[in-house]
Amino acid sequence: MNDEFAYETQDTALNKKPELPLVWLLPICAFIVSGWLIYKSASEKGPVITIDFPTAEGLEIDKTKIRYLDVEIGKVTDININQDAKTIQVTAQMHRTAENYLNQNTSFWVVRPQVGLAGISGLNTLISGAYIEVKPGDGPHQHHFTGLPAAPVLKTEAKGRQFVLETANLGALGPRTQINFHGIPVGEVLSQELSVNADSIRLVIFIKAPYDQFVRKNTRFWKDSGIDLSAGADGFKVRTGPLVSMLSGGIAFRTPPDDTIKDVKPDYAMFHLYDTYEQSTQIEYHNTLKYVMYFNGSVRGLTEGAPVQLRGIPIGAVTGISLELDAKTADIRIPVTVDLEPDRIKEINKQPNVSNKDMMSRLISKGLRAQLQTGSLLTGQLLVDLDFHPNSKVTLHANNSPYPEFPTIPSSLDQFTHSAQTIMDKIAKLPLEQLTTEMTHTLKSLQDTSKAANGMLTDARQTMGSADKSLQSADQLLRSLEPGSTTRHEIDKLLLELNQSANSVKQLTDYLEQHPEALLRGKDDE
Repeated sequence: MNDEFAYETQDTALNKKPELPLVWLLPICAFIVSGWLIYKSASEKGPVITIDFPTAEGLEIDKTKIRYLDVEIGKVTDININQDAKTIQVTAQMHRTAENYLNQNTSFWVVRPQVGLAGISGLNTLISGAYIEVKPGDGPHQHHFTGLPAAPVLKTEAKGRQFVLETANLGALGPRTQINFHGIPVGEVLSQELSVNADSIRLVIFIKAPYDQFVRKNTRFWKDSGIDLSAGADGFKVRTGPLVSMLSGGIAFRTPPDDTIKDVKPDYAMFHLYDTYEQSTQIEYHNTLKYVMYFNGSVRGLTEGAPVQLRGIPIGAVTGISLELDAKTADIRIPVTVDLEPDRIKEINKQPNVSNKDMMSRLISKGLRAQLQTGSLLTGQLLVDLDFHPNSKVTLHANNSPYPEFPTIPSSLDQFTHSAQTIMDKIAKLPLEQLTTEMTHTLKSLQDTSKAANGMLTDARQTMGSADKSLQSADQLLRSLEPGSTTRHEIDKLLLELNQSANSVKQLTDYLEQHPEALLRGKDDE
């Protein structure tokens, strides 16, 4: 029975190979992930750079980002004060992709919110905080940079060309000043600097493509102040420009239509910057004749730049006005220097051997004279008018000027003033008091004569009344006489004569009533 419950036994081989517990699986996975993250982070890290800034305003460690085209390429890791105790040094960890941007001419600057006449910028930093922006440059690689105090005008490599403008007065112009072409913003001022001789200021400007192709040989630039109000010999002139130019100033340019694409100027070509649009429209003539004109009267209202006209057409301008005193004779005279531009005059049948100076001498010999005239009664500005006055008297002065003298005649205002003064002098010489006394006596005599005439008229009316009564009495008498008798005939004849006499007296009284002066002068001949 025990055999029924007997079991077969055999030796079992034990597996003595060690097994890793499952509890260690999680730490191993964490270690592997951490290592991979560390490797990835180390492989993505770029170089560490340092940037010097004048201030650390708005910068924070581990918060301030470094961006290029709004893409983060680095982060500030440390901020320290430099040994000069005047600037700060920012240490930044850059991404591996930023390695190609870290060159000698790469620029860094801090972007903060700014409000100015040129506009508002950096508003996004009010929430996210300030950040450092990068503009890549060329040159060898380096890891230490000096930051810009302000953002450059061109933050990216825009397509276009740079030119140079030269002016004697900068005014409100400066970097970021807008440049307009037919009212369209097409560029801006990059920088400004003095010329080598310090007699002018040069502005480096940038014109964006495709508008840079319109800067050609005869392109004119001028200061566009928004509102250009000028007063000259032609009156007041007003031009308006863009509103931004009115607030912060601006520059505009235009190109003549006859300039072709072949006349495009190269990079950094120099142009003159005119103060006003009117100056930019004037044609420049290099062939000029200088003369000096002497005016004895007042030149109030005549300014440098005033036009010199020949029968209303400009042929030159006033270039200088001075005052001279002859110490020997104590005479004061006013020399006015002018530039005449003979190229403005189109010559017909031009003589090959006659120069412009000889032609001007011929015109002067024919009576060409200079005279001051009022260009505008509104502004009171004067101009120099040239016209022919062959019968005018020419008085030459002792000319100390290096230029030949151009003969002048008194202005129309001076002539009018002289004539008025002459008339006033003649009136002052008249015996006005004696004339007034005699006129008073004459008026009194006329009054007495008028009273006498009125008395005569009254007597005449009384005489007519008596005559009427006589006629009535005669008429009654005639009625009592027998018709056809001699007495009746004589009486009729007498009555007719009396009637004619009465009519004559009536006509006389009527005429004297209408013309009482006839008693003194007699009856006018009709």
